[in-house]
Amino acid sequence: MTSDDTPAPVPESPFHDGPTDRDQAQQFVLPLVLHLEKTDPPARTDALRTAARAVLTILSDERSLGDGEWAGAMRDWQDARIRKVVRRARGAEWRKAAALDGITVTGEDGAEVRVFPPIPLDGWPKELAKLQVSGTDLEDPEPPAAPDPAGPVLWLNPDLDMSAGKTMAQVGHGAQLAWWELGDTERMAWREAGFPLAVATPGAERWRELTVGGLPVVRDAGFTEIAPGSCTVVADHPALRR
Repeated sequence: MTSDDTPAPVPESPFHDGPTDRDQAQQFVLPLVLHLEKTDPPARTDALRTAARAVLTILSDERSLGDGEWAGAMRDWQDARIRKVVRRARGAEWRKAAALDGITVTGEDGAEVRVFPPIPLDGWPKELAKLQVSGTDLEDPEPPAAPDPAGPVLWLNPDLDMSAGKTMAQVGHGAQLAWWELGDTERMAWREAGFPLAVATPGAERWRELTVGGLPVVRDAGFTEIAPGSCTVVADHPALRR
């Protein structure tokens, strides 16, 4: 990190599937918890958008920057692989999670995601450690609207079948790569606008074009669900288009 205001782009991608120097550092994880009640689950696309916005929100929060109270943990996390783990909570579990230090972000259609400062892989607070990580499957009650081509879009690989939780982590990665690539002016404008973004799945031909178009591409490390090196998300921000 080279600025007191925003983290600069890093030269070595933390999403590369091969061994890197990042693997020698202590590994941290960014916890995200989805509010998931049995009777009123959020729509899948809204949960994905909200997870991405939660990552951007904590990256840009004053507590994560400079001498802020979360800055050390954020630096340690970004010096290692940029792992994110999504868990789900309802009822009393959600209330306990919401009482921990973090930020709750609410989506356009009511999805709620709480993001917490990074923690060591083996250092989960008891309130979060008992939350389930698998089986987070969501649906869209109606087909999502087409994304605004003039705005930021996180494009999902149409050939991969990932759980909602896994996909939430992947779009979080994509949003973070876009954030790193942007200049200070573009970051500030995005933040002041409330981090608008869309999540969509392109057709196969469009996906191929996106992956070779010079935009940030998330390549998963393969810890869960999919093969190492799989391209999961392309981060398409207007300021990054060539």
